[in-house]
Amino acid sequence: MEAVIELAADNDPATITTGQIASAMGVSQGALFRHFPNKTAIWTAVLEWTRAELDCRFDALDAGRPLARLEAILAAHVDFVIASPGVPRILFGELQRAGETPTKAIARDLMAGYRARVARELCAARDAGEIVEGTDIEAATVMFLAMAQGMVMQALAADDFSVMPTLSRRLLGLFRQGLGAAS
Repeated sequence: MEAVIELAADNDPATITTGQIASAMGVSQGALFRHFPNKTAIWTAVLEWTRAELDCRFDALDAGRPLARLEAILAAHVDFVIASPGVPRILFGELQRAGETPTKAIARDLMAGYRARVARELCAARDAGEIVEGTDIEAATVMFLAMAQGMVMQALAADDFSVMPTLSRRLLGLFRQGLGAAS
């Protein structure tokens, strides 16, 4: 997984060859194909690892109140992207593919799980009185995800992930303000 993610950090994932992957791992293509029957299996394994890694990071958070957990989720997401900048390239590349593929299904599932997690925290924040009672949870969830995804897209476009921690705190402040949360 590490070799593929590192290659994707500096290369278009669609153009990465199994030869490049094998070379980065220091093995032959034959050895690579003993573990993965084809390139799709490699991408599938990378995306399954990504989903499991993010879930593990999010599940390990114990930030107390719902809005604090949302802040911790965003910080964990940012830390993950900074540590693995090839992942967003792979993820966005798979989502752009036409038709249905196993990798696209995993990417969608990963995003659906993230969406559900954010919605649960927003519901809990509303129920705890941390945000306005009439908050449109669906719209707030989309806004949170758009904030996170937009930050990643901006970092990819600028090829600079270093501003993400500071920017995420600023954006989260605006997000909280929009939900009527106390500062």
